[in-house]
This record gives sequence, structure tokens and C-alpha cells, in this order.
Amino acid sequence: MDMTHPPERPGMNERTDSQEGGGALSGLLVADFSRVLAGPYATMLLADLGADVVKVERPGAGDDTRSWGPPHAGGVATYFLAVNRNKRSIALDLRDPADLEVARALAARADVLVENFKPGTMDRLGLGYSVLSAANPGLVYCSITGFGAGKGAELPGYDLIAQAVGGLMSVTGEPDGPGTKAGVALVDVITGLHAGLGVLAALRHRDATGQGQRVSVSLLSSLLSALTNHASGYAAAGVVPKAMGNRHPSIVPYEVFQAADRPIVIAAGNDRQFRALCQVLGRADLADDPRFAANTGRVAGREVLVAELDRTLGTRTADEWFAALTPAGVPCGPINTLDAAFAFAAELGLDPLAGDQVANPIGLGATPPEYRLPPPSLGQDADWVREILGQ
Repeated sequence: MDMTHPPERPGMNERTDSQEGGGALSGLLVADFSRVLAGPYATMLLADLGADVVKVERPGAGDDTRSWGPPHAGGVATYFLAVNRNKRSIALDLRDPADLEVARALAARADVLVENFKPGTMDRLGLGYSVLSAANPGLVYCSITGFGAGKGAELPGYDLIAQAVGGLMSVTGEPDGPGTKAGVALVDVITGLHAGLGVLAALRHRDATGQGQRVSVSLLSSLLSALTNHASGYAAAGVVPKAMGNRHPSIVPYEVFQAADRPIVIAAGNDRQFRALCQVLGRADLADDPRFAANTGRVAGREVLVAELDRTLGTRTADEWFAALTPAGVPCGPINTLDAAFAFAAELGLDPLAGDQVANPIGLGATPPEYRLPPPSLGQDADWVREILGQ
């Protein structure tokens, strides 16, 4: 086992062997065999809510994201730090019989197991659902794949590939462009959320029946579900959408406009908001124009209307328009850089940071998320794991 410790990271609390919290999932043990993003994001959310999560990693290297930098903080890739707080790490070589036995003992003791290996890998290791559930009937076993365990089992489960083949890139970017990925690995994040929700549903069932079950999620299925209105338009009406840049196919105005200094987004989702927009802009003529009185007309006359709005919005700064439009009930906002986005969230009292970590966004009145442990160094909790396994 690799017990190497990277340098301490600034702003992190010291780790101890007794940091039990009172979260909603306190008392649950999660065996986390996942790596990179979708699985680790799901297990971090469970950990924030009180579960004890043991991250099983490869000796010497650990999770791939440990080396995905820059940027780094305290010598550790910030990618890894993003999704691995509140966890304990043990380094196990699953090709080594002794380490494999430790992994099996952990799975036998766990309430939840999460894995995102290539389909069939866990079965070959003797860590498949059928074997583990026979020994641990209450086990909730979550498998995350790229494209399912059938014909898609051989396809590489990378977010970029899912965005491409799952249609997201075809509706992202400018019209007639080559297709554009989202600026973050969005499909992984959405899949992690679905995995966490599936685990909680299965735990609720176990509470009622004593029986665990298998939870299966894939990047492709999660993306198709997350395409919502686009996916529904195809499923129900056979409409294949195309990229429209920052425009909305069904709502106008709902896009980016150019203020005097920088862009501003306006999302007038109904006729009342459109009229309020026109009043603030001093363009009551647009609201009174029968071509634009209803959203269907605004969609049909998009080019003419947007040109008029752009001309007027260009007379004042984005901040000035934001200050004038918001009190009138017109949804709008400047396009912030990430530092400005965090500052804006703090201004609104949303507490976006927990030390030098991004805060869990779930608010719970009685059992709020807790930040008990910083992201672990590789293998540092081997003794703790062996102790709870009685080894």
C-alpha cells in the first residue's frame, strides 16, 4: 500500500480519526470504487450529508484527477480537491489477493457501494453485485457507466464523448458551427446527481424492506433526460433541434444583448415581463406593436425585435440596466467571470464557499451539510479502514 502524503493544503482543517457528524446520512458507510468525476461527485454529496465514505484508489497514482493540473493548491490538483472532501482514502491493488480481500471485506461491511469501472470488471474481481448482495443483502450497489452494460459497454465513458454522441454539442454553440461542448463536464455532474438520487431512493426502500438493490445510471441516459425540452420536442413531435447560440428556440427575448460596455442577458419569459422590459427601456412602442404583443409573434419576428432591443440597450451600461430592470421584475444579468459570480453569490448571502472549498448547495434546516474532512492524501486512512473491518 502506498501511504505517501502530499503537502498540507492551505485552509484545510486537520484530519483526525474521530470526526463523526450529525448529518442526515450519519452512520452509513459508503465504499467508493469510483474515480474522476461522476462517481466521486455523487459520493462527496453523500459524505457532505454525513455518510462515511472510503475511497478505494490505486497504489502509487490514486484517482486520475490527482494529476489533472494545473491549477494546483498546496501541490494537489484542484480538480481532485473539487469532488473528494469528507472522504477517507485507502490504496488497494485489486490485482493483489491480499488487497482484494480487504476490498471485499469493505464491501461486505458497507451500506452503499459506488463503482464506475468498465462493465464486467467488478464481476471478474469477485466484487460484482450478485456476489456481494448474497453476503450483504442490504447493500445498495450503484454502477455508473458511460453507455450502459449492453452494447455500449465497450465505449469509453468520457464526458466529452457523451456530449458529442448524446446530442448536447449539436445544440450548443453558434448556428452552423461545428458543435461546442459545455464549459464544464456537465454530463458527468448530471450523472453524479442521478446516481446520488438513485442511491437515496434505494436506501429508502431498504429502510422499509431490509433489502438493497442495484442502481444503474449512465452518462448517455442522464444526458438525454437532462436535454428536457429538446428531448421532449423530439420524442413527442419529432423535432430535431439545432444550435442557436445564446438564443432560445421558443422564447423571445431570451438571449444575450450588447449593452454600452459589455453583454447582458435578458430572459423575458412571458408577456408581462416583456411589457415591463419595454417600459424600462422607454420603448412602449414595442410592447404596443401587435407583432410583438404575444410570445408567438415575438418568436416569428425575432430578428426585427432583437435589433430594436439591441439598439436601445447599447445606450447604457450592463450594470445600469441590471439595476433598472431587476426591480421591474425583468429577469436579467451581466455575463460574469467566475470570480464575479462567487462575489455575486456572496452578496446575495448564499455562502458559496466553505473555507477554500465550494460549499454544498443543499440547504437542510435540521441536518445541514458538514465539512468534516479535507480531501484525503493517497492511502492515508488505511489504519482507520482496517480498524472498522476488525483487521
